[in-house]
Amino acid sequence: MRPDGDPDPDDYGLPRVDVVVPDDARELDRDVVAYHREERRRRRRARNRRLLRPVSRYGVAVPIIAGALLVALISGALMTVFGPRPAPRPTTGLLAPHPSAPPGRVNGILPAGNVAEVGGERRTVALRELRPGVIGIVPPSCGCERIVAELAARTREYELNFWMAADRRKDPAPAAETLKDLQALAGSAHGGTPRVVDDGQGILAGTYGRPPGSPGLTAVLVQPDGVVTHVIHSPQPGADLNEKIKSLS
Repeated sequence: MRPDGDPDPDDYGLPRVDVVVPDDARELDRDVVAYHREERRRRRRARNRRLLRPVSRYGVAVPIIAGALLVALISGALMTVFGPRPAPRPTTGLLAPHPSAPPGRVNGILPAGNVAEVGGERRTVALRELRPGVIGIVPPSCGCERIVAELAARTREYELNFWMAADRRKDPAPAAETLKDLQALAGSAHGGTPRVVDDGQGILAGTYGRPPGSPGLTAVLVQPDGVVTHVIHSPQPGADLNEKIKSLS
């Protein structure tokens, strides 16, 4: 509006603007409140944009990755608490200095010699280090899954070791095939963890095993001091076997 009150555009060519200046400034209170409210909203939106900028930069990838990491952490914690635990390996002591029988006999220590422990990395182990626990001497096609499972469970229960060695006497199969069958037999024992050894010289079978070709597993029970307490041919699950194994611990 022109200064003289004419509603037509003024001489400067500016568009017409209706501006009303109230006589009392208190009439603008509501407009001031609305202005401050809008300013607060604007600042809040700007602050939220700054906070979400690192996430929004990569879209939905960051929330997905964060969720996957959270699930992995929770799963790892649950597996640690409730997952299967490996059987503890008992420590060995000194060999008995004066056993009551010669080496290789009941009440004597294990014979001298070495075997190769198989599983992961093959390593040579002294026979007399196979203690305390049970050594199973397995003939070809023994059909002894049940007793192997029993020995594995009992040795695990009493925190002992359980080794398995193949008796290759009178066995025409190649050594590698025999060892593979022995590992499969050990893997069938879900109640424990048998440890497979390769007795390439046949020391265990020749010392404690039954005559070549005889069926059934032979269990050699060894104390922590290396003394053999029992040599059991074709052992059967039961209270008697359980007590003999328990006495080793």
